[in-house]
Amino acid sequence: MTVDQSPRPLPILLRMSPAPQTVTAISSCTATTTTAKDGEPTPSPLPPQTSPKSSSIATRPHPKPGYPTCKLRFECHDLSHDGAEVFFSNSKASHDLSAAVTTVLSILYTPSQSNSHIPPVRSVTLVLEAMDTLAYTKGMELDNDHKEIHFSLQYISKIPVSRRRDEIQGVLVHEMVHCWQWNAFGTAPGGLIEGMADFVRLKAGLSPPHWKKERPEKWDQGYQHTGFFLDWIEVQFGDGSIGRVNEALMNKRYDEDAFWVSLFGKGVQELWSEYCETLPLKEGEDAVMVEREQQKPTDKLEKVLE
Repeated sequence: MTVDQSPRPLPILLRMSPAPQTVTAISSCTATTTTAKDGEPTPSPLPPQTSPKSSSIATRPHPKPGYPTCKLRFECHDLSHDGAEVFFSNSKASHDLSAAVTTVLSILYTPSQSNSHIPPVRSVTLVLEAMDTLAYTKGMELDNDHKEIHFSLQYISKIPVSRRRDEIQGVLVHEMVHCWQWNAFGTAPGGLIEGMADFVRLKAGLSPPHWKKERPEKWDQGYQHTGFFLDWIEVQFGDGSIGRVNEALMNKRYDEDAFWVSLFGKGVQELWSEYCETLPLKEGEDAVMVEREQQKPTDKLEKVLE
């Protein structure tokens, strides 16, 4: 075996260059770390500040407040009744109940973000049944936020053909008011409660032809009599006046002396007297008024002589 004894070249030693400075660059929204020669980190510059005016992010507008909604239900206790046929031929319950809710809320209330000033009605059920009463509204015994409108099939069957559509909707609007109005914890006069319902029906253009402006005995005689009086107040004191009347019945019991003065600066009797002056006299009232005017000086003279 022959051994190679020739000299081998020495290995070449590589000279290492010094480590370069390290720079870690991150996006403009994050920090930047720089290593100096001495190995100590230096503070990173703050990202550029942008003024609010130059911001490209659009501000979302607040949603417009709307009216509350509730579940609408329908029941008919006797489909074979003549009144049921009249109702189904002239009304679509889902549409007409929804329209009645919208009508009532738009006349009595202005919506807000919370709508805490509107009764928290959760459902309204229309019940068609055979009964002698025209219609009535009540809250369910277990939960008063669930309302029921009961409508007489007998009454519906007797509505004149030309009036069926408007009369059915007019009654629905009247009764729907009772679902959404305040009543001063049950202390408000019944005539005011019923008058407010007919006021809304009147404003909705659903008043029947037999309604007339008359001189009833008292302001809270109810129904259309008080409804026309409330309409006069709405005209005299501006749109939304009866909405204010309704909302004033929300949180406290009814005190007639203070209630109307706080709203309109006058008592209800004074308002009623002013309203009655705008109404035509009934037959025979002209003579009575003249007789009273003629008696006044005599009465005063007799008092002086006494």
